[in-house]
Amino acid sequence: MDLGIKGKRALVLASSRGLGLGIAKALADEGAHVLLCGRSAAKLKANAEAINAAGRGKADWVEADLADAGFVDTMLAAVHHKLGGIDILVNNTGGPTPGTVEEMTAEKLYNFFQSMVVRVITLTNALLPLMQTQGFGRIVTVASSGVFEPIPNLALSNTLRGSLVGWSKTLATEVASYGVTANMLLPGSIHTDRIDELQADRAQRSGKPIEEIREGALKSIPAGRLGKVEEFAAAAAFLCSAQAGYITGTMVRVDGGAAKSI
Repeated sequence: MDLGIKGKRALVLASSRGLGLGIAKALADEGAHVLLCGRSAAKLKANAEAINAAGRGKADWVEADLADAGFVDTMLAAVHHKLGGIDILVNNTGGPTPGTVEEMTAEKLYNFFQSMVVRVITLTNALLPLMQTQGFGRIVTVASSGVFEPIPNLALSNTLRGSLVGWSKTLATEVASYGVTANMLLPGSIHTDRIDELQADRAQRSGKPIEEIREGALKSIPAGRLGKVEEFAAAAAFLCSAQAGYITGTMVRVDGGAAKSI
């Protein structure tokens, strides 16, 4: 299927590795011009070069940290100078530190709220007029399955990512008439470095061997395995496609059937 996004301009946040990089590659494979961003200039440069060498799409990059107060201004300048506009925005952020509600201090809550919520919303608001004027826009916000089934020991993530649900749904209703869609993409256990880190933390906290933690995690997934980054990225690419113009205000789960709710 031709997704109809060849030549479209896409900004993918937190795309130096993991899910963000996977999405950027999937969009570039469809012929999009992607702008990578993250904290590691070396990784960004190498990933952009690999995408460009593949010859299907085009990639640029900018070093930027969501934790920095100037993040939004940096990204707006990069969108203008490197992309010349915007058609697709993928709001992806790194996950916060694991921990219980009791460990969720005011300082941690404030700092991660700024990087995971405030700057995502501020950047989206700043880019929206460009999408509305041209009559086309795709906004995909990556969150977590924890927004509908809170994940133990991820109190910060459950709280902050959950706050984006109401925002994304409200946004979708406000911009639909402009040809702009807004959807959320919710990963379950997709095999990335983040999953490995969380499982290691769970093993340490419980005192159980990491092998036991991994085996238990697989038993909770009907598919019987971890998801692949490429599978998750393909779902993101479709939500960014021309064909997905009538899909908005939704939450799409990519979790191998792990969710117990309907």
